[in-house]
Amino acid sequence: MVQPKHLVAAVDDDRRVRQSIQSVLESAGYDAALFGSAEEFLESGVLARAMCVIADVRLPGLHGLELQRRIRQHRAQMPVIFITAHDDDDTRRRALREGAIDFMVKPFDAAQLLEHVEHAAKNV
Repeated sequence: MVQPKHLVAAVDDDRRVRQSIQSVLESAGYDAALFGSAEEFLESGVLARAMCVIADVRLPGLHGLELQRRIRQHRAQMPVIFITAHDDDDTRRRALREGAIDFMVKPFDAAQLLEHVEHAAKNV
Protein backbone atom coordinates (compact mmCIF):
# COMPACT_ATOMS: atom_id res chain seq x y z
CA MET A 1 0.00 0.00 0.00
CA VAL A 2 1.38 3.39 -0.99
CA GLN A 3 1.52 5.97 1.81
CA PRO A 4 -0.13 9.26 0.86
CA LYS A 5 2.20 12.24 0.91
CA HIS A 6 1.92 14.54 3.89
CA LEU A 7 0.47 17.94 3.08
CA VAL A 8 2.25 20.96 4.54
CA ALA A 9 0.74 24.44 4.32
CA ALA A 10 3.05 27.43 3.89
CA VAL A 11 1.72 30.93 4.60
CA ASP A 12 3.98 33.83 3.64
CA ASP A 13 3.29 37.04 1.75
CA ASP A 14 6.62 36.78 -0.10
CA ARG A 15 6.17 34.63 -3.22
CA ARG A 16 9.89 33.78 -3.34
CA VAL A 17 9.84 32.49 0.24
CA ARG A 18 6.77 30.37 -0.54
CA GLN A 19 8.53 28.94 -3.59
CA SER A 20 11.66 28.18 -1.54
CA ILE A 21 9.59 26.39 1.08
CA GLN A 22 7.77 24.48 -1.64
CA SER A 23 11.05 23.40 -3.22
CA VAL A 24 12.45 22.20 0.11
CA LEU A 25 9.27 20.30 0.98
CA GLU A 26 8.79 18.68 -2.43
CA SER A 27 12.44 17.61 -2.58
CA ALA A 28 11.77 15.62 0.59
CA GLY A 29 8.54 14.08 -0.75
CA TYR A 30 5.97 16.34 0.90
CA ASP A 31 3.08 18.07 -0.82
CA ALA A 32 2.95 21.82 -0.29
CA ALA A 33 -0.08 24.10 -0.29
CA LEU A 34 0.99 27.74 -0.61
CA PHE A 35 -0.86 30.83 0.61
CA GLY A 36 -0.05 34.53 0.51
CA SER A 37 -2.15 35.39 3.57
CA ALA A 38 -3.60 33.83 6.70
CA GLU A 39 -7.10 34.59 5.47
CA GLU A 40 -6.47 32.77 2.19
CA PHE A 41 -5.23 29.74 4.12
CA LEU A 42 -8.15 29.71 6.59
CA GLU A 43 -10.71 30.01 3.78
CA SER A 44 -9.11 27.24 1.68
CA GLY A 45 -10.17 24.20 3.71
CA VAL A 46 -6.55 22.99 3.84
CA LEU A 47 -6.48 23.32 7.64
CA ALA A 48 -8.49 20.10 7.91
CA ARG A 49 -6.00 18.17 5.73
CA ALA A 50 -2.58 19.64 6.45
CA MET A 51 -0.26 17.91 8.88
CA CYS A 52 1.51 21.16 9.79
CA VAL A 53 1.72 24.84 8.94
CA ILE A 54 4.79 26.93 8.21
CA ALA A 55 3.96 30.61 8.59
CA ASP A 56 5.51 34.04 8.62
CA VAL A 57 4.84 36.13 11.73
CA ARG A 58 4.26 39.39 9.88
CA LEU A 59 1.51 38.90 7.34
CA PRO A 60 -0.82 41.40 5.71
CA GLY A 61 -4.16 41.34 7.46
CA LEU A 62 -4.26 38.58 10.05
CA HIS A 63 -0.96 38.41 11.98
CA GLY A 64 0.87 35.06 12.23
CA LEU A 65 0.29 34.74 15.99
CA GLU A 66 -3.43 35.26 15.46
CA LEU A 67 -3.31 32.62 12.74
CA GLN A 68 -1.70 30.25 15.24
CA ARG A 69 -4.49 30.99 17.76
CA ARG A 70 -7.16 30.22 15.16
CA ILE A 71 -5.42 27.02 14.11
CA ARG A 72 -5.40 25.92 17.78
CA GLN A 73 -9.17 26.54 17.98
CA HIS A 74 -9.79 24.02 15.19
CA ARG A 75 -6.89 21.59 15.54
CA ALA A 76 -5.26 21.97 18.93
CA GLN A 77 -2.35 19.64 18.13
CA MET A 78 -1.50 21.06 14.69
CA PRO A 79 2.23 21.80 14.57
CA VAL A 80 3.09 25.38 13.60
CA ILE A 81 6.57 26.46 12.51
CA PHE A 82 7.27 30.17 12.22
CA ILE A 83 9.79 31.65 9.80
CA THR A 84 10.34 35.38 10.10
CA ALA A 85 12.68 38.14 9.03
CA HIS A 86 11.88 39.95 12.31
CA ASP A 87 13.40 38.03 15.20
CA ASP A 88 11.76 39.67 18.20
CA ASP A 89 12.32 37.97 21.58
CA ASP A 90 8.83 38.77 22.88
CA THR A 91 7.17 37.42 19.73
CA ARG A 92 9.42 34.33 19.79
CA ARG A 93 8.54 33.59 23.42
CA ARG A 94 4.84 34.10 22.81
CA ALA A 95 4.81 31.85 19.73
CA LEU A 96 6.67 29.06 21.51
CA ARG A 97 4.60 29.43 24.69
CA GLU A 98 1.46 29.08 22.58
CA GLY A 99 2.71 25.86 21.02
CA ALA A 100 4.84 26.65 17.98
CA ILE A 101 7.42 23.91 17.44
CA ASP A 102 10.04 26.37 16.20
CA PHE A 103 10.67 30.02 15.41
CA MET A 104 13.20 30.29 12.59
CA VAL A 105 14.81 33.41 11.15
CA LYS A 106 14.98 34.16 7.42
CA PRO A 107 16.89 33.17 5.49
CA PHE A 108 15.93 29.81 6.93
CA ASP A 109 18.09 26.70 7.01
CA ALA A 110 16.43 24.10 4.74
CA ALA A 111 17.80 21.12 6.68
CA GLN A 112 16.55 22.52 9.98
CA LEU A 113 13.12 23.21 8.49
CA LEU A 114 12.91 19.64 7.20
CA GLU A 115 13.89 18.29 10.62
CA HIS A 116 10.92 20.09 12.17
CA VAL A 117 8.55 18.98 9.40
CA GLU A 118 9.73 15.36 9.74
CA HIS A 119 9.21 15.56 13.51
CA ALA A 120 5.69 16.84 12.88
CA ALA A 121 5.02 14.01 10.38
CA LYS A 122 6.05 11.37 12.91
CA ASN A 123 3.65 12.80 15.48
CA VAL A 124 0.56 13.10 13.25
